[in-house]
Amino acid sequence: MIELENVGYSYGGGELLSDISLKLQSGSFHFLTGPSGAGKTTMLKLCYGALIPTAGHVRLFEADVRDLERDDVAMVRRRVGVVHQDCQFLDHLTVADNIALPLMVSGGDLLAESANLKELTNWVGLTNRANAYPPELSGGERQRAALARAVIMSPDVILADEPTGNVDWEMSQRLLRLLVELNRMGKTIMIATHDLALIRAAKAHVQARVLRISNRRLQLAGADL
Repeated sequence: MIELENVGYSYGGGELLSDISLKLQSGSFHFLTGPSGAGKTTMLKLCYGALIPTAGHVRLFEADVRDLERDDVAMVRRRVGVVHQDCQFLDHLTVADNIALPLMVSGGDLLAESANLKELTNWVGLTNRANAYPPELSGGERQRAALARAVIMSPDVILADEPTGNVDWEMSQRLLRLLVELNRMGKTIMIATHDLALIRAAKAHVQARVLRISNRRLQLAGADL
Protein backbone atom coordinates (compact mmCIF):
# COMPACT_ATOMS: atom_id res chain seq x y z
CA MET A 1 0.00 0.00 0.00
CA ILE A 2 2.82 2.39 0.93
CA GLU A 3 6.39 1.59 -0.02
CA LEU A 4 9.61 3.46 0.70
CA GLU A 5 12.64 2.32 -1.28
CA ASN A 6 16.09 3.61 -0.29
CA VAL A 7 14.51 6.89 0.75
CA GLY A 8 16.52 9.82 1.99
CA TYR A 9 15.40 13.27 3.05
CA SER A 10 17.59 16.33 3.47
CA TYR A 11 16.85 19.98 4.15
CA GLY A 12 18.96 23.00 4.87
CA GLY A 13 22.05 21.11 3.78
CA GLY A 14 21.61 18.42 6.44
CA GLU A 15 20.49 14.83 6.02
CA LEU A 16 17.62 13.83 8.33
CA LEU A 17 16.77 10.38 6.92
CA SER A 18 18.97 8.05 4.89
CA ASP A 19 18.44 4.80 2.98
CA ILE A 20 14.99 4.07 4.44
CA SER A 21 13.19 1.04 2.99
CA LEU A 22 9.79 -0.07 4.26
CA LYS A 23 6.57 -1.67 3.00
CA LEU A 24 3.30 -1.05 4.80
CA GLN A 25 1.22 -4.07 3.87
CA SER A 26 -2.56 -4.14 4.00
CA GLY A 27 -3.80 -4.79 7.55
CA SER A 28 -0.40 -4.38 9.21
CA PHE A 29 0.27 -2.51 12.46
CA HIS A 30 3.48 -0.56 13.01
CA PHE A 31 4.94 1.59 15.75
CA LEU A 32 7.58 4.14 14.79
CA THR A 33 9.90 5.17 17.62
CA GLY A 34 12.98 7.27 18.08
CA PRO A 35 14.15 10.30 20.06
CA SER A 36 12.73 13.78 19.49
CA GLY A 37 14.15 15.23 16.29
CA ALA A 38 14.98 11.81 14.83
CA GLY A 39 12.61 12.31 11.91
CA LYS A 40 9.41 10.47 12.89
CA THR A 41 7.09 13.24 11.72
CA THR A 42 9.12 13.68 8.54
CA MET A 43 8.81 9.99 7.77
CA LEU A 44 5.05 10.08 8.27
CA LYS A 45 4.84 13.05 5.90
CA LEU A 46 6.79 11.08 3.31
CA CYS A 47 4.26 8.24 3.75
CA TYR A 48 1.33 10.39 2.68
CA GLY A 49 2.99 12.57 0.06
CA ALA A 50 3.25 15.78 2.06
CA LEU A 51 7.02 15.67 1.43
CA ILE A 52 8.92 14.45 -1.62
CA PRO A 53 12.05 12.41 -0.84
CA THR A 54 15.38 13.90 -1.84
CA ALA A 55 16.63 10.38 -2.61
CA GLY A 56 14.95 7.08 -3.40
CA HIS A 57 11.29 6.43 -4.14
CA VAL A 58 8.01 6.62 -2.26
CA ARG A 59 5.10 4.74 -3.81
CA LEU A 60 1.57 5.34 -2.62
CA PHE A 61 -0.74 2.57 -3.81
CA GLU A 62 1.80 1.69 -6.53
CA ALA A 63 2.16 5.28 -7.82
CA ASP A 64 5.49 7.08 -7.40
CA VAL A 65 4.86 10.39 -5.62
CA ARG A 66 7.13 12.17 -8.10
CA ASP A 67 4.77 11.21 -10.92
CA LEU A 68 1.61 12.46 -9.20
CA GLU A 69 -0.07 15.72 -10.18
CA ARG A 70 -1.73 17.82 -7.49
CA ASP A 71 -5.17 16.30 -8.13
CA ASP A 72 -3.65 12.80 -8.03
CA VAL A 73 -2.09 13.52 -4.64
CA ALA A 74 -5.44 14.76 -3.33
CA MET A 75 -7.14 11.55 -4.45
CA VAL A 76 -4.42 9.36 -2.93
CA ARG A 77 -4.67 11.21 0.39
CA ARG A 78 -8.33 10.26 0.64
CA ARG A 79 -7.06 6.73 1.20
CA VAL A 80 -4.75 7.84 4.03
CA GLY A 81 -6.13 9.25 7.29
CA VAL A 82 -3.69 11.32 9.34
CA VAL A 83 -3.93 12.16 13.04
CA HIS A 84 -1.60 15.13 13.49
CA GLN A 85 0.27 15.79 16.68
CA ASP A 86 -1.09 19.32 17.08
CA CYS A 87 -4.78 18.47 16.37
CA GLN A 88 -5.72 21.66 14.52
CA PHE A 89 -9.46 22.40 14.24
CA LEU A 90 -11.63 25.25 12.96
CA ASP A 91 -12.77 26.84 16.19
CA HIS A 92 -15.93 28.37 14.68
CA LEU A 93 -17.24 24.92 13.70
CA THR A 94 -18.74 22.36 16.08
CA VAL A 95 -16.99 19.07 16.81
CA ALA A 96 -19.38 17.26 14.46
CA ASP A 97 -18.69 19.74 11.64
CA ASN A 98 -14.93 19.48 12.19
CA ILE A 99 -15.15 15.70 11.96
CA ALA A 100 -17.21 16.00 8.76
CA LEU A 101 -14.84 18.57 7.20
CA PRO A 102 -13.05 16.08 4.88
CA LEU A 103 -16.48 15.12 3.48
CA MET A 104 -17.32 18.77 2.85
CA VAL A 105 -13.99 19.47 1.14
CA SER A 106 -14.34 16.41 -1.10
CA GLY A 107 -17.88 17.34 -2.12
CA GLY A 108 -19.49 14.44 -0.30
CA ASP A 109 -23.19 14.23 0.47
CA LEU A 110 -23.40 15.21 4.14
CA LEU A 111 -27.07 14.29 4.38
CA ALA A 112 -26.39 10.80 3.06
CA GLU A 113 -23.47 10.44 5.46
CA SER A 114 -25.28 11.80 8.53
CA ALA A 115 -25.93 8.35 10.01
CA ASN A 116 -22.29 7.36 9.48
CA LEU A 117 -21.17 10.61 11.11
CA LYS A 118 -23.34 9.97 14.17
CA GLU A 119 -22.07 6.41 14.43
CA LEU A 120 -18.46 7.56 14.16
CA THR A 121 -18.96 10.29 16.77
CA ASN A 122 -20.46 7.70 19.10
CA TRP A 123 -17.60 5.27 18.38
CA VAL A 124 -15.03 7.77 19.67
CA GLY A 125 -17.23 8.60 22.66
CA LEU A 126 -18.10 12.18 21.67
CA THR A 127 -21.85 11.99 21.14
CA ASN A 128 -22.45 14.36 24.05
CA ARG A 129 -19.80 16.77 22.72
CA ALA A 130 -20.90 16.81 19.07
CA ASN A 131 -22.28 20.36 19.33
CA ALA A 132 -19.41 21.70 21.42
CA TYR A 133 -16.63 23.82 19.93
CA PRO A 134 -12.94 22.84 19.85
CA PRO A 135 -11.79 25.32 22.56
CA GLU A 136 -14.22 23.60 24.95
CA LEU A 137 -12.65 20.15 24.51
CA SER A 138 -10.13 18.45 26.78
CA GLY A 139 -6.90 17.09 25.33
CA GLY A 140 -8.30 13.56 25.15
CA GLU A 141 -11.50 14.74 23.48
CA ARG A 142 -9.48 16.64 20.87
CA GLN A 143 -7.43 13.54 20.09
CA ARG A 144 -10.56 11.42 19.70
CA ALA A 145 -12.13 14.04 17.45
CA ALA A 146 -8.94 14.09 15.38
CA LEU A 147 -9.08 10.31 15.01
CA ALA A 148 -12.74 10.46 13.94
CA ARG A 149 -11.90 13.14 11.35
CA ALA A 150 -9.03 11.01 10.05
CA VAL A 151 -11.28 8.00 9.41
CA ILE A 152 -14.47 9.74 8.18
CA MET A 153 -13.50 8.98 4.56
CA SER A 154 -12.91 5.30 5.42
CA PRO A 155 -9.21 5.35 4.48
CA ASP A 156 -7.13 2.23 3.94
CA VAL A 157 -4.23 3.55 6.05
CA ILE A 158 -4.19 5.56 9.30
CA LEU A 159 -1.01 7.39 10.29
CA ALA A 160 -0.97 8.84 13.81
CA ASP A 161 1.75 11.23 15.01
CA GLU A 162 2.16 11.01 18.81
CA PRO A 163 -1.62 10.60 19.31
CA THR A 164 -1.21 10.01 23.05
CA GLY A 165 1.47 12.61 23.70
CA ASN A 166 -0.79 15.08 25.53
CA VAL A 167 -3.20 12.78 27.35
CA ASP A 168 -3.09 10.72 30.53
CA TRP A 169 -2.53 6.96 30.62
CA GLU A 170 -6.21 6.03 30.79
CA MET A 171 -7.01 8.14 27.73
CA SER A 172 -3.97 6.83 25.86
CA GLN A 173 -5.29 3.31 26.44
CA ARG A 174 -8.68 4.31 25.08
CA LEU A 175 -7.12 5.80 21.95
CA LEU A 176 -5.00 2.69 21.52
CA ARG A 177 -8.09 0.47 21.72
CA LEU A 178 -9.74 2.51 18.96
CA LEU A 179 -6.68 2.11 16.72
CA VAL A 180 -6.49 -1.62 17.44
CA GLU A 181 -10.17 -1.92 16.56
CA LEU A 182 -9.51 -0.15 13.25
CA ASN A 183 -6.70 -2.60 12.55
CA ARG A 184 -9.00 -5.53 13.22
CA MET A 185 -11.33 -4.02 10.61
CA GLY A 186 -8.49 -4.39 8.10
CA LYS A 187 -6.96 -0.92 8.27
CA THR A 188 -3.20 -0.44 8.08
CA ILE A 189 -1.92 1.48 11.10
CA MET A 190 1.33 3.31 11.83
CA ILE A 191 1.75 5.17 15.12
CA ALA A 192 4.74 7.42 15.75
CA THR A 193 5.41 7.51 19.49
CA HIS A 194 8.12 7.71 22.11
CA ASP A 195 5.90 5.95 24.68
CA LEU A 196 7.38 2.48 25.16
CA ALA A 197 4.76 1.61 27.79
CA LEU A 198 2.07 2.17 25.17
CA ILE A 199 3.87 -0.18 22.78
CA ARG A 200 4.13 -2.88 25.46
CA ALA A 201 0.41 -2.51 26.21
CA ALA A 202 -0.45 -2.80 22.51
CA LYS A 203 1.43 -6.06 22.12
CA ALA A 204 -1.15 -7.74 24.34
CA HIS A 205 -3.83 -6.97 21.77
CA VAL A 206 -2.23 -6.81 18.34
CA GLN A 207 0.73 -8.18 16.42
CA ALA A 208 2.70 -5.00 15.92
CA ARG A 209 6.04 -4.40 14.27
CA VAL A 210 8.18 -1.87 16.14
CA LEU A 211 10.53 0.31 14.10
CA ARG A 212 13.10 2.77 15.40
CA ILE A 213 14.79 5.68 13.65
CA SER A 214 18.39 5.89 14.82
CA ASN A 215 21.29 7.74 13.19
CA ARG A 216 19.04 8.66 10.23
CA ARG A 217 18.24 5.02 9.45
CA LEU A 218 15.31 2.74 10.14
CA GLN A 219 15.85 -0.31 12.32
CA LEU A 220 13.67 -3.13 13.60
CA ALA A 221 13.46 -2.60 17.36
CA GLY A 222 14.44 -5.34 19.76
CA ALA A 223 12.06 -7.81 21.38
CA ASP A 224 12.72 -6.25 24.80
CA LEU A 225 10.20 -3.47 24.20
